[in-house]
Amino acid sequence: MSDIIKSIEDAQLKSEVADFNVGDTVKVYAKVKEGNRERTQVFEGTVLKRQNGGIKETFTVRKNSNGVGVEKTWPLHSPIVEKIEVVRRGKVRRAKLFYLRDRVGKAAKVKELVK
Repeated sequence: MSDIIKSIEDAQLKSEVADFNVGDTVKVYAKVKEGNRERTQVFEGTVLKRQNGGIKETFTVRKNSNGVGVEKTWPLHSPIVEKIEVVRRGKVRRAKLFYLRDRVGKAAKVKELVK
């Protein structure tokens, strides 16, 4: 039974997934349906967490919009997500950055990773 489920899930995985980690600033290009029209909307912010694996893998992105913090959780292998573009790499020492929720302004920034 589990072999059947695994084969179905493997067929639905995306072949090209952007290489990004927690703390990176990313642009998520998502398809938005409005009535009978479809357009692409960009959501740019910092990746707070990445969890699970396989077909169930999700990631959460946080941005500030008009002084209000907005978080969205995206399924990584969803057809709604067109592409993920890494704007800058972040230097972090945690797997989940929930402490950024309490910070405002420059304190909410993540240091850039210099290679």
